[in-house]
Amino acid sequence: MSNPISKHFVVCLQNKGYAVSLEKRKIYVALRDPAAEKHGQVRIIDESGDDYLYPKGFFRSIALPNSIKKAVLAAT
Repeated sequence: MSNPISKHFVVCLQNKGYAVSLEKRKIYVALRDPAAEKHGQVRIIDESGDDYLYPKGFFRSIALPNSIKKAVLAAT
């Protein structure tokens, strides 16, 4: 059985150059992507369910209680 894609939560702190795509202070679901991380990027899932690369420095990882984490993932 293959490993599921590892998702984690980040909050957007900056959106310079991406104001149409990213909202400051918004919580996003991010996918672990070691290749992108090596290049200083993070893979973010948007409202459409698609994922895009953005500068890693725009975000900070956050921890959510399990009940909220499940609710957020179920809503995506």
